[in-house]
Amino acid sequence: MFAVYADSFSNDDPLSGLVVGERPDPEVPDGWTTVTVKAASLNHHDVWSLRGVGLREESLPMILGCDAAGYDEDGNEVVVHAVISDPSWSGDETHDPKRSLLSERYQGTFAEKVAVPRRNVVPKPAGLSFEEAACLPTAWLTAYRMLFTQSGLKPGDTVLVQGAGGGVSTALITLARAAGIRVFATSRDEAKRARALEIGASDVFESGARLPARVDAVMETVGAATWSHSIKALKPGGTIVIAGATSGNNPSQAELTRIFFLQLRIQGSTMGTRTELAQLAEFLDVTGTRPLIDQVLPMTDAAKGFEDVASGDVFGKIVLTR
Repeated sequence: MFAVYADSFSNDDPLSGLVVGERPDPEVPDGWTTVTVKAASLNHHDVWSLRGVGLREESLPMILGCDAAGYDEDGNEVVVHAVISDPSWSGDETHDPKRSLLSERYQGTFAEKVAVPRRNVVPKPAGLSFEEAACLPTAWLTAYRMLFTQSGLKPGDTVLVQGAGGGVSTALITLARAAGIRVFATSRDEAKRARALEIGASDVFESGARLPARVDAVMETVGAATWSHSIKALKPGGTIVIAGATSGNNPSQAELTRIFFLQLRIQGSTMGTRTELAQLAEFLDVTGTRPLIDQVLPMTDAAKGFEDVASGDVFGKIVLTR
């Protein structure tokens, strides 16, 4: 079958290991099923995989891709949940120490078909296109869990989204606005600040700029470069939800005194559950909110999508279609 896969790693030139070609049809263990892929979306995770992060050399060649929407074996329109938990695990699958994402231990979604556990197939609302639904399982689910499970935010509160532009940050802005939460957003890029206003931010600022008021929560995916600013932006008792550290893991100042004196809360967040994915899909269907798509490409042109993600030249999601 047609597939987009990694056959080698390179930290300096990750795209050198990307192959657009043919791979065997997926193996389907007991309790698993196949989904015929109509659309799949790119994530930074896919570029990191080409650098060998989260993917072992003995697992190569590996079909890339975490996110997909398509048809199940009965012809139903579905979304694929990307978190693969141990068959014996019950409860929140993001807490399973043996969990993985598609394209780490198991072949991914950038192909004609993908095999997944039956419990990882979620109905797609008819109101969402395949391209829109394909944006949900990683970036949008991450944002949904950050906002509605981990932060304690409620309508009327104010949130700061650091680093507007990527899939998670655009999802955070869009979802927060739809839920009645006031959004401040930052970016080093003037054009991305303008786009953040267009999709629902109440106000935008250069990275590190002084805000007009302290916020109830900060959504943090940048890491070291914005950490001190995030801490200083919070009201007493406020929360930082952190789901990434694209600029590095070790901020120059941990701000521990401010954290304990103002009783701030630091909350980690990773991906989301099948239930949260279903709730997210229904939230979008009911509110009419839709994922922001930067561009749609045929899967045969996947290399261009990877190049744009690697360069950071995106605002929203890049979707690959079959």
